[in-house]
Amino acid sequence: MNPELQLRQGLSALRIDLPQGGGARLLQYLALLSKWNRAYNLTAIREPARLVSHHLLDSLSVLPHLTGPGIVDVGSGPGLPGIPLAVARPDWSVTLIDSNHKKTAFLRQVVIELKLQNVEVVADRVEHWEPSGPVDVAISRAFSDLPGFADSARHLCGATGVLAAMKGVHPDEELAQLPADLQLLRVVPLDVPGVRAARHLILLRVVQAS
Repeated sequence: MNPELQLRQGLSALRIDLPQGGGARLLQYLALLSKWNRAYNLTAIREPARLVSHHLLDSLSVLPHLTGPGIVDVGSGPGLPGIPLAVARPDWSVTLIDSNHKKTAFLRQVVIELKLQNVEVVADRVEHWEPSGPVDVAISRAFSDLPGFADSARHLCGATGVLAAMKGVHPDEELAQLPADLQLLRVVPLDVPGVRAARHLILLRVVQAS
């Protein structure tokens, strides 16, 4: 199956509609990722089919469970899930933050070539960065364990923002290690087309002291 058809069928299974030209932008992003990967080692995945399923569709599977418009992708790496989310929701404001300057150089090139006017790239450690506006969701895909992610990103969310962690198997041990002032909102099982492994989205909120 060619990547375009695989992406179209995967989006249909996820019941996600992209804006006009969105599919072409996502495939252009994968082409850039593959090109830069030869020198920058951005991802261990190289097969086109797995790039579509394990990167694009995996990132977009969380879309129905997020609320914009202010999204921060913590430890964005090669732009996952932030780039696919920004392509799918051009009305959202998406910040990609990573401390690795090679990765942020790649992200800036993606923003230029895909003409993503709703994306900002930040080269910094998340715990040192202060957002200029409200953050509705701070999301991570492969940043750290839940306690580490929450500790680094909790200052972004205020009283109403949500911490969203993309995980594989249900992270019982990590959830048990969370501090008492973090409220578990939901654990969402995800069914990602082409990905046989378990996937979950963990949604948390910081409980403000009264």
